[in-house]
Amino acid sequence: MSDPILQETRILLGITGGISAFKSADLCRRFIKAGASVRVIMTRSAAEFITPLTMETLSGHPVYSDMFDRRRGWEIEHIAFARWGQVLVIAPATANIIAKMAAGLSDDPLSTTVLAFRGPIVIAPAMNTQMWEHPQTHENVARLRERGAWVVHPGSGALACGEMGAGRLAENEEILTTVMEALRQAKVSGQSSESLTGKRVLVTAGPTIEPIDPVRHLSNPSSGRMGYAVAREAARRGAEVTLVTGPTSIQTPGEMTEIVRVRTACEMNDAVQSRLADQDICVFCAAVSDFAPESAAGAKIKKESSGQSIELKLVRTPDVAKEANKSRQPGQFFVGFAAETDNLVRNAREKMESKGFDVVVANEVSESNPAFAAEENEAILIGRGGNQEQIERSGKTEVARKIWDFVEREAGREF
Repeated sequence: MSDPILQETRILLGITGGISAFKSADLCRRFIKAGASVRVIMTRSAAEFITPLTMETLSGHPVYSDMFDRRRGWEIEHIAFARWGQVLVIAPATANIIAKMAAGLSDDPLSTTVLAFRGPIVIAPAMNTQMWEHPQTHENVARLRERGAWVVHPGSGALACGEMGAGRLAENEEILTTVMEALRQAKVSGQSSESLTGKRVLVTAGPTIEPIDPVRHLSNPSSGRMGYAVAREAARRGAEVTLVTGPTSIQTPGEMTEIVRVRTACEMNDAVQSRLADQDICVFCAAVSDFAPESAAGAKIKKESSGQSIELKLVRTPDVAKEANKSRQPGQFFVGFAAETDNLVRNAREKMESKGFDVVVANEVSESNPAFAAEENEAILIGRGGNQEQIERSGKTEVARKIWDFVEREAGREF
């Protein structure tokens, strides 16, 4: 597969230790055939499976595999490599390098380069099925996705260890396709990397929780990933971002101008109202609880004293987006989210009208697309003028990029 996006592109190819390392030679060859320049970084374990000489011959450049090799001149290698490369591809990526990246550790040529690199990173994991399915590995992969890494999921089949299951390195064709998409997105984003400079953006994210008693509450499965991705992308494009977030367990984006932590719908509404007048764009991504107990018990409700059932009277909570629309200032641009189980577009358009959204991001919540607490999402973007765009299932960082691209097009001269 060849694409103009690869021509004259500078690719860093990281190789870690695993039986599938031999496939990296073909991947390198494909990059070069497509017109790219490739420089290879290998861990010591990788060199047990494929020789540096092989990769030097294919790439036409010395392989970086020893942090303390002083024969290479005065320049600090991992910094020089990070400055040279436009995209970093790690294939295969072992559980070890994925864990290091998630934790920010750097003790070898590849992990130190990762920390110094500022372009798109594509990771193609390969490992034993049990290692791939371990909760810690999934947590590490999710953390890297949240930071913007592109992950090419491993395939399933017979593994070198004799087991059957997920863990095989993805086909090079699939890795190549992902690299091209990452470069394409980086190019588009790079052209508009300052497109929100001078704009003040408020994003709501995560769930709200409504207490029943000191140890129980009503809430929903929102993880906050989508809202955090939207906030991070706005900051990357130069905006001053205020993030109003309900309780989440994910890492807080460090690029925010202000982070406001709330728990209940009333607290979120108050936080938005007190900051609304200063904002240019408001993105209402939080999954706000629609109902709350009329009153919360001051002490834990004991099941022994409550019998077989208790009566819980619910009252409506403030509609954060609708209340914001009532206080809306001239020139402000509102973006909302609509999670629906049926009649997706119709219900989303109704929500657009009732809450004054200029753009609505419509998610169909189903068994195939849970949306909440998932690493990936798919959506339909709907503009007030009737424009509509489908986002195929992809990581939430990529979805956030496409949302902002659509918002900027819809806002037009208003920006």
